[in-house]
Amino acid sequence: MSSERGPNAPRHHLLSVLVENKAGVLARVAGLFSRRGYNIFSLAVAPTDDERFSRISIVVDVESSPLEQVVAQLDKLINVVEIGELHPYEAREAELLLVSLSADAGQRSQVIQLVGVFGGRIVDVGRDALTVMVAGTPDTLDDFEKLMAPYGIAGLQRTGRIALPKLDGRSSASGMADRAAEIA
Repeated sequence: MSSERGPNAPRHHLLSVLVENKAGVLARVAGLFSRRGYNIFSLAVAPTDDERFSRISIVVDVESSPLEQVVAQLDKLINVVEIGELHPYEAREAELLLVSLSADAGQRSQVIQLVGVFGGRIVDVGRDALTVMVAGTPDTLDDFEKLMAPYGIAGLQRTGRIALPKLDGRSSASGMADRAAEIA
């Protein structure tokens, strides 16, 4: 695991945790964070292509506790199969954002144009509002959110960060790419 703590070291680390797809696993993981006082910046979980497993993407605030301590505690949980840290330069990260905007007829063309620039789409239209969906990197969604603020955000929800190792042969510290090659 990365333990660099220089002035440019990231405050958040992304852990990819492969767990058995069984009832109560997420509750045990969340309970561990709660009991230990660890701060979760973002959490996303879903089944993998193998129905026996789910992948939990956890963005950990390393200011609240050392990363090595978080990983050691996660590793003690019985249903945890594999833990890997995904360094931002070695991973493809994404989030999904849904935002409802107060936009009258005069503003809609501007909003629609900005949505197109960000590769998003309009998913719902009302008389004085639009709901927009955009997927992208966390920084891209931050930028989009700032651009939408002047139009009047009525509601906003983000999924939390998900990530996988890049496919160019480099792997994260966990060796996930090596493990995938062994399975294939």
